[in-house]
Amino acid sequence: MNKKDELVKKLRKLAITKQLNFLIGSGASYPAIPLMGMIQAENNEKRNTLLAETVKRVSEDLLGQALEYRASICITLNNYTNFISKIIDILNLSNSRQTPRTANLFTTNYDLFIEKASDNVLQNYRFIFNDGASGYFDRKLDGSNYNRTVSYKGLNDNYTNEIPSLTLIKPHGSMNWEKVGDSVLIRNRVIDSPVIVKPTGYEEQDTFYNNHFHEMLRVFQLELDKPQSVLFVIGFSFQDKHIAKMIKRAIQNPELMVYAFGFIDRDRETYLENLGLSAERSNFTILTPGNFHDEYKTKNTVDEGEDWYSFDLSNLTSILSGISMEDLKNGKS
Repeated sequence: MNKKDELVKKLRKLAITKQLNFLIGSGASYPAIPLMGMIQAENNEKRNTLLAETVKRVSEDLLGQALEYRASICITLNNYTNFISKIIDILNLSNSRQTPRTANLFTTNYDLFIEKASDNVLQNYRFIFNDGASGYFDRKLDGSNYNRTVSYKGLNDNYTNEIPSLTLIKPHGSMNWEKVGDSVLIRNRVIDSPVIVKPTGYEEQDTFYNNHFHEMLRVFQLELDKPQSVLFVIGFSFQDKHIAKMIKRAIQNPELMVYAFGFIDRDRETYLENLGLSAERSNFTILTPGNFHDEYKTKNTVDEGEDWYSFDLSNLTSILSGISMEDLKNGKS
């Protein structure tokens, strides 16, 4: 077995035997939502505004009753749906007596792709979707609602079986979050003035937004401090300085393994620069297309020039799709 095969096997084993965490950035919602650098504007403030308008428009389309989505939305939604389906498969395979059947999804995106994809997957899978809210008509967001487990009890009380749980934590807010008094309510529609923290803009927000931002990041930090955990980073380049600092702090925990996936090969240098690191660490690894066989990366063909390879959410899903009971053998949790 060569190094590339060993790497894929190692990633699969970590996913099924460790406490599973994902950090999902804007790259995962492409092509439905353009990356910040793709938006043409005279300054960052205007660029942030245009991005928020695009996210709102796409989110409205997702929750609408249109017979069909635009091609870019279909591609992105399909990527998220396949990804979440595979996470639930992994949690069903894991040993709940050793590792909680819970996966944490931390995302700096405020679009509604994860919510819509999870709703799609719930049609065919039994799992708990925990977005941190409680209530019925008025669903209030509260950090204390995380870290819950739910079990299915046999009709005769002769067994209990932990139900897989997907926890969604959105430190930058969401297009369906509404500020009501001192609370954030999660709605089933896109809000005209949603609770969102635009990139590089949270410093200027009022106390209400700062408190929310730090509460969500506190939950993130607590999860990364837990023993025997793994964090997979996808579509995130560590440009957010607050989260970059938290990752640097988190890797001081020797029991946490962090794998950051780069879209292109030169992202390795970009990630290290954004993190202020001179090199990778024993428990912090950057993986780019060059680390994988062709079946786990996307070939991009151009009319002129050389073909190039990329790695995105669909490629990570392909790796996770190969997990089986064999990957539990000799695994520790």
